[in-house]
Amino acid sequence: MTYLHKSLLSLLLLGLCISGQASDIVVRGDVIYTAVGEPIDDGVVVVRNGKIVAVGPAGDVSIPNGLKVVNAAVVTPGLIDAHTVVGMVGYLSQDGDQDQLERSAAIQPELRAIDAYNAREPLIEWLRTFGVTTIHSGHGPGEIISGQTLIAKTTGDTVEEAEINPVAMVAATLGEGAVMSGDGARNSPGTRGKVAAMLRTELLNAQNYAAKISAAEGNSDKEPPTRDLKLEMLARVISGDLPLLVTAHRHNDIMTALRIAREFDIRIVLDGAAEAYLLLDEIKAAGVPVILHPAMARAGGERENMSFTTAEQLINAGIPTAFQSGYEAYVPKTRLVLFEAAVTLAHGLTAEQALAAITIDAAKILGIDNRVGSIEVGKDGDLALYDGDPFEYTSHALGTIIDGVQVSDTVK
Repeated sequence: MTYLHKSLLSLLLLGLCISGQASDIVVRGDVIYTAVGEPIDDGVVVVRNGKIVAVGPAGDVSIPNGLKVVNAAVVTPGLIDAHTVVGMVGYLSQDGDQDQLERSAAIQPELRAIDAYNAREPLIEWLRTFGVTTIHSGHGPGEIISGQTLIAKTTGDTVEEAEINPVAMVAATLGEGAVMSGDGARNSPGTRGKVAAMLRTELLNAQNYAAKISAAEGNSDKEPPTRDLKLEMLARVISGDLPLLVTAHRHNDIMTALRIAREFDIRIVLDGAAEAYLLLDEIKAAGVPVILHPAMARAGGERENMSFTTAEQLINAGIPTAFQSGYEAYVPKTRLVLFEAAVTLAHGLTAEQALAAITIDAAKILGIDNRVGSIEVGKDGDLALYDGDPFEYTSHALGTIIDGVQVSDTVK
């Protein structure tokens, strides 16, 4: 064996050793906020093979020998952005990195987020330097049905490495956001009524499609329908397998969303919901969660009646609520849910409620709370480290850990 071969073999073995240990780490915090219990003073979190195996006061947790120990003033669960288009849009804001919205048709549920998501987009790296470890991304608002969404970790070189759920929801829009102006290649739908009618028609088609498939199963006398990618996806919505993520801001559009959900007995998640404070009883009675618009979104158009107190009203009414960075064309890059949550502290929310809305409550709405959202034994080793109160503008993010691997040590 030549010297070069020996050197390459040594480097390979070293890399394997590092890789084998990379998901084992110990985090010690002056305060640990688990998002499911009281804060732990002088706490320790032990992560083995990417999973949390111990958490508690330093005096009660044994720190294994040989593991890397990272220290921080404040430790929280990895943050969750409950709705974004990062990975579908790029920081350059050029035509080539804007894949969040296809304008050629009003209803396109067959568009897969995993086919457009760029796991190496620099915006993803930027988010994780602030402690964001999980994002719900995909096709954005602007068409009646714009496509599918996915849930991914903010790490990995490919979408397959990053994804937690490759098909999380189907994104829909009601109200002005889905109405065409007539200046483009098509001018339909042109009114709210047409938007709702077109959505109902496709859901009815999906019901019929699913019924034909069901009738043909185990019955050689019946031919199954020709495969239709659009109807296949909407059939999953009809069956309750997937929720419809409905962007609706005005109170009448929110009521239309609730009405359609009731008519077709489907699961929906309200997105944006600027005027949700007008319909607290109706939203709660429907059992529908809300992914609220960014607190710092521009108050214009459909959001002209938005309020900084909406989050407090929703949460105190017992409505599951999460925060998002969202998407608006005039914002070339992305917002940060850490900052969006911080704004609400001046408008009624407690720090615990705000933290929950970007950790455990977001995880529950997205259906991933068995893996992320809190610091508990058995969950993924996703942690955010800060040198002070993460909602205080003078504090800094010190590092981010995903699946037990320190993916960022950049001070922000």
